[in-house]
Amino acid sequence: MSDHKFLNKFMHVTERAQAVFGPADHGDMSAPVAHRHDDFEDSSDEQLSHFEQHTDSEGHHYAERKSEA
Repeated sequence: MSDHKFLNKFMHVTERAQAVFGPADHGDMSAPVAHRHDDFEDSSDEQLSHFEQHTDSEGHHYAERKSEA
């Protein structure tokens, strides 16, 4: 299937979904993030603790795994 046909088919499906379910609800973007402090969040925090966040000279953000000392 060509990219053009795939895109047209995909857009048709999303238009039908919007007609059936209504437009997407984005919520209040100014509301603070609600932290649940559950096992899943604790696990995510532990996994992310192995990375350091950096910003390059052009303002792009990236993460690097912390070196094992």
